[in-house]
Amino acid sequence: TKREIGTSLSEINVTPLVDVMLVLLIIFMVTAPLMQSGIVVNLPQAETVSAPAEEGLTLTITKDRYIHIENSAINQFLLEQKLKEYFFGKEKKIVFLRADESINYGFVIHIMDIIKKAGVEVLGLVSEPPEPIKK
Repeated sequence: TKREIGTSLSEINVTPLVDVMLVLLIIFMVTAPLMQSGIVVNLPQAETVSAPAEEGLTLTITKDRYIHIENSAINQFLLEQKLKEYFFGKEKKIVFLRADESINYGFVIHIMDIIKKAGVEVLGLVSEPPEPIKK
């Protein structure tokens, strides 16, 4: 059909919109896995590594002695209070402690003591399996 002179085109061209949406989709697909990064810690190795059977709170100590509950940093002096708040009203109080292998043993024991003072019933230490020996 021919358009009459003087009438306007009332159709919207959606091709540029679809192009922009596809580019945005590709950008999100590429960047989404990059946002999953956590706190980098060199865990000590152990022969007897077992996977945690239950869900619990993950507490991480970095090589710089920064303490993180899940992915948020916390001051060690507020740790006991934050743990009490987190576990208030919860039936199971389980913490998995991830400490960098370069951390002083005494500091890890100090943090474990704070965790126990907060009323945590189960405290698990996270380690990595040893690397296989290459021949």
